[in-house]
Amino acid sequence: MRTSRQGLRVLVAYDKVVPPVDDDPDWVSEAAVRHEVEAVSQALLHLGHHPSHLAVDDIGRAIEDVRRAKPDVIFNLCEAYKGKAQHEMAVAGVWELLGVPYTGNPPLALGMAQNKVVAKQLFAAAGIRTPAYHVYTAVPRSTDLCLRLPAIAKPSQEDASLGITPQSVVKEATQLPEVVEALLTKYRQPVLVEEYVDGREFNVSVLDGEPPQVLPLSEIDFSALEANAPRITSYEAKWLPDHPLYQSTPAICPARVEAALRRRLERTALRVFHLLHGRDYGRVDMRVDAKGAIFVLEFNPNPDISLEAGYARALKAAGITFEEFVDHLLAHALSRGHNDHN
Repeated sequence: MRTSRQGLRVLVAYDKVVPPVDDDPDWVSEAAVRHEVEAVSQALLHLGHHPSHLAVDDIGRAIEDVRRAKPDVIFNLCEAYKGKAQHEMAVAGVWELLGVPYTGNPPLALGMAQNKVVAKQLFAAAGIRTPAYHVYTAVPRSTDLCLRLPAIAKPSQEDASLGITPQSVVKEATQLPEVVEALLTKYRQPVLVEEYVDGREFNVSVLDGEPPQVLPLSEIDFSALEANAPRITSYEAKWLPDHPLYQSTPAICPARVEAALRRRLERTALRVFHLLHGRDYGRVDMRVDAKGAIFVLEFNPNPDISLEAGYARALKAAGITFEEFVDHLLAHALSRGHNDHN
């Protein structure tokens, strides 16, 4: 995993994060990008390249900065634009239009994965099992629930488990209006309510190549949760280290899983990666019920690659150093070519 060129000018682009005026913890997941920037920059220096940084908060200014910097490649860590995750695909589209090679997934993959409803429709059309669901654009009546309970409600166009808390699990139909209304009010987008799959949860990381490879599986260990707590990866469990839910839901990588199930999870992850036009790297989140049926929850293109995140753990378990991973992404980006952007 070595690039054919040394001393590259690499522009590390990321979305500028502005702390909220209130105590809303949602910004914690957005701010985590600084850890990615630090890890990638250190890896680039170790590889003998020349990193510079671009905090994207105004797209016109960003275009000017790219033209001025004349990078050989953009290391794209932009997960939103002005705090809106739905615009992640648009930022990648700008790099595409500028003709600059960039790492990570293309706009189409980012857009399809970001819209959970579109992704689930594609899963269903391809014969990939996904939990039954319904989409609400207005506050429903409790009698409007057409799914088996329990169910889980989440914003339909966010990532990083935003909006998912233990209260997101609907155990009684009477809870539905309040849960949906809270999400509609805060996130101002359709709410996805899907049947809760009781069982094991796996994060399956994919590294693109010839052919793409599945990294060692990671499983969320729910065994330390209280008996009445929902077995889900909530926002607190993913992003707030001091929270009891974070401490009670460690990820085990490599997961202890029987060979037959591992192969089925790997095949499913690769099918999802290809279906949604994944590129360079990504993660597929799945649940497995008591009968062994696999349900795909979502595809996460360009997942968090900070050194403490799950993708980095999977790389380590595979015997791939972070520097090798970064170098691999640069090689892929450069191999795709670019237009004259000077």
